[in-house]
Amino acid sequence: MATHMMCKSTAMFCWAIRGLSPIKSYIPASAQCGLLMQIAHYNPKPLKLNLKDPYIPDKDSEKTPEWQKTAKYDRKLFGRYGFSSGTDLAKLWPSHAQLEDMIAEEREWNPPLEVTLKNVEAKEKEANAKRLAREKLVAANMAKMPKMVADWRKEKREAKQKLKDEKARRERLLAEARERFGYAMDPRSPKFLEMVSEIEKEEKKKRKLMKRRLKEDQSQAPLAAPSTGSS
Repeated sequence: MATHMMCKSTAMFCWAIRGLSPIKSYIPASAQCGLLMQIAHYNPKPLKLNLKDPYIPDKDSEKTPEWQKTAKYDRKLFGRYGFSSGTDLAKLWPSHAQLEDMIAEEREWNPPLEVTLKNVEAKEKEANAKRLAREKLVAANMAKMPKMVADWRKEKREAKQKLKDEKARRERLLAEARERFGYAMDPRSPKFLEMVSEIEKEEKKKRKLMKRRLKEDQSQAPLAAPSTGSS
């Protein structure tokens, strides 16, 4: 009876430490007591390490894995067992080619201070050159700005005048069509478009004729007589 009460009290103490209520637990007190008793009497066997006769793989055997035949594994054995591993220390050092690779990698990732300063200076020069080029470009564009604004205004005026001329031409054509046919016409009608095509052909002939007459007048104009000076 006393043992049962002690186990129950121990179980309640453990649940109180864990911050849980024993009422909400579905494990009976007797099972909890048995679990605690098993934990209390647990006595694991000590791990036996064979330091006198370490495991040294046979590199000549086909059963030995390849990763146990590498120099990396030999370094691991020597670090664990020391000279008992029978490792040849000369083989643990890197070869000349490996040393050169290590030195090159060290120079690449950790260059000397002089090289670092030169790299920083080169980057600063490159950044300054880019900044000066950008400032020069901005200054050149600012110098062109008045002409660009004037050209834009000119284009805007020309576009506005073109729309005005097209509107006037359209009204003139509609008036001519009204005068020719006696009624207002739809500018999208085939009859109106045909009339416009005829008018454009006539205007083209007139321009061509005027150009030919101007050329003939220029060719028939009398040449200016050379002036003679008195001796």
